[in-house]
Amino acid sequence: MLTSPPHLRVMTYNVHGCVGMDAQQDEKRIADVIATFQPDVVALQELDVARSRSRGVDQARILADRLKMNFYFHPALSHLSEHYGDAILSRLPMTLVKKGILPTTTSRLAFEPRGALLVRLEVDGQPVFLLNTHLGLSWDERLAQTEALLGPEWMGRPGGQARFILCGDLNAIPGSLVHRTFKSRLQDVQSWTFLTRPRATFPSRMPLVRLDYIFINEGLAVQDVQVPNNMLTRNASDHLPLIADLVLA
Repeated sequence: MLTSPPHLRVMTYNVHGCVGMDAQQDEKRIADVIATFQPDVVALQELDVARSRSRGVDQARILADRLKMNFYFHPALSHLSEHYGDAILSRLPMTLVKKGILPTTTSRLAFEPRGALLVRLEVDGQPVFLLNTHLGLSWDERLAQTEALLGPEWMGRPGGQARFILCGDLNAIPGSLVHRTFKSRLQDVQSWTFLTRPRATFPSRMPLVRLDYIFINEGLAVQDVQVPNNMLTRNASDHLPLIADLVLA
């Protein structure tokens, strides 16, 4: 009897410190966005942990607890006990593979450290590697970070034909050198077809550009893609979430 291949729903979401377009900090609202679409795994960018500007709360833990998901957090920026960075939340068994800071440049726009977080997921007993990142603001910094992520320390780490997903806020538009460099090795899940066109994710109130991406290698196939655009997602953050339903090829 034929059985269908395992499925995986992935979300990437820049949550803007859980501060919405109404300037209100609301972790519950971000959790509601995620819960509405029930991803198996979600990559989050711009989270605060123990920062005075966000009432000292641990946003990664609050979201994980509300959603009943496991999580790993990586601070790209730390000062004393305050942290700012990215997280991966998962309903599936998840193991941390690597977390670290990405290379930077001397550009005056490269004023904030950027990091990445790589995990191994178990999907119906099969390994899938997922990497979450948030790239810098200057083009040369983004290119250096892109080359690092595609190198042996990150994407090359799983090795062989491992199923691999890279997602996050790349601060780069489609057709840019950064985007083309990723596409030389991976598939952008929002590819042009006769039936669909890629949808913008930023700014949330009036989406004009794509800054948020999910890329996959040949071990996975795209079944469906969503960029939810409704009253809740337009207000919860300055980015819209991107969701991809994937099949293990």
